[in-house]
Amino acid sequence: MSDDLEGRPLRRRMAGTFRSLKGYNYRMWAAGALVSNVGTWMQRTAQDWIVLTHLTNNNATAVGVVMALQFGPPLLLLPLTGAAADRFDLRKLLFATQAALGALALGLGVLTLTGVVQLWHVYVFAFLLGCVTAFDAPARHTFVSELVEEADVSNAVALNSTSFNAARMIGPASAGILIAAVGSGWVFLLNAVSFVAVLGSLSLIRTGELRRKDRSTSSGGSFVDGLRYLRGRPDLQVILAMLFLIGTFALNFPIFISAMAVSVFREGSGEYGLLTSTMAVGSVAGALLAAGREKPRLALLLTGAAILGFGLALAAVMPNSVLFGLALVAVGVSAQTFTTTANSAVQLGADPQMRGRVVAIYLAILMGGTPLGAPIVGWVADTFGPRWSLATGAASALGAAILGVHYLVRYRGLRPGVVLRQFFHGRPPGTTGTDVDQRAR
Repeated sequence: MSDDLEGRPLRRRMAGTFRSLKGYNYRMWAAGALVSNVGTWMQRTAQDWIVLTHLTNNNATAVGVVMALQFGPPLLLLPLTGAAADRFDLRKLLFATQAALGALALGLGVLTLTGVVQLWHVYVFAFLLGCVTAFDAPARHTFVSELVEEADVSNAVALNSTSFNAARMIGPASAGILIAAVGSGWVFLLNAVSFVAVLGSLSLIRTGELRRKDRSTSSGGSFVDGLRYLRGRPDLQVILAMLFLIGTFALNFPIFISAMAVSVFREGSGEYGLLTSTMAVGSVAGALLAAGREKPRLALLLTGAAILGFGLALAAVMPNSVLFGLALVAVGVSAQTFTTTANSAVQLGADPQMRGRVVAIYLAILMGGTPLGAPIVGWVADTFGPRWSLATGAASALGAAILGVHYLVRYRGLRPGVVLRQFFHGRPPGTTGTDVDQRAR
């Protein structure tokens, strides 16, 4: 009897963690997205590997340039992408963007298999990929609110992150094995094939059950309206400011891991893929923990940012790849805690008709900081060593945590000492989410 009584709360918690999967539409979307995410991570791994080891002589700066070209367009196209997510049918928009992403993977695969691929080819494809992703990402993130009830949006966002990071466990390790066995070109082709799954899931979704919101009819002022809306929301401003610091300097994991694997530990493609997958173990754990929470809280942002800073600092001083991989688990948990909480807080905190534009700004900051940070982090790795690039990321994450404390002190009237005592004793110093702080508005 006691075992049964002890088991029931656990079963209820597990059911709560996966509650969004009860809906047919979300199940369809999640199944297709998981397959496609595995392919995406395989391509990312192969792309970074051929740039670092085949098209350059272990040049981390070149990897940073690829990341800048891939993640820069969301910032450049921001006036268009948020408006598109608010104005157009999200399902149809996702059909177009996902098909385009598959075509780009096919094109890069053909160039690589035929042996004519050059570094500038990868640069061009990275830029085109970034342009398509600029429209795909806000639509994909906002589409969640049409698949589930409002109360389950935070859970669905966390499960999306779980899927993405579960794919990160499978994709890079699989890519490492395939690169060694058959080459990077086949990895790109497999990614192209994986998009069939997500296109199939979109076609199977029951459109009559979608919880569609009223579409925005404005055109010219959409982006300006989004910025004006955020100007009066210091609670969302602090989340985006913390995200900018962390996204620009602390989330450059392809540079951190590839540079440490190749230049410090002298490992091959298989070990590089395994290290990336190891970090994903922590990311999945962080996403599942987030899925079990009712609301995103500011305390989690502070915790995630602070632990991410200490985790990157710890990884920077590890003497071998095994201990480095263990440190990456902590990095994965904390990074996922921060990004998932920030995503949920922004979606739930924004008014429904502004959600697409606010999410586009969120994603532009998350991905758009990379063009600034990735080349700098790559240059630090080439000039001072990969360990110092990790230290740069650690400093930015700790700076983000300090920003969060500043917000609590300024807008919620808490003294710094009180914030620190509550933080270290595990008592949330503030919340953010569906009950965004009214005093900050």
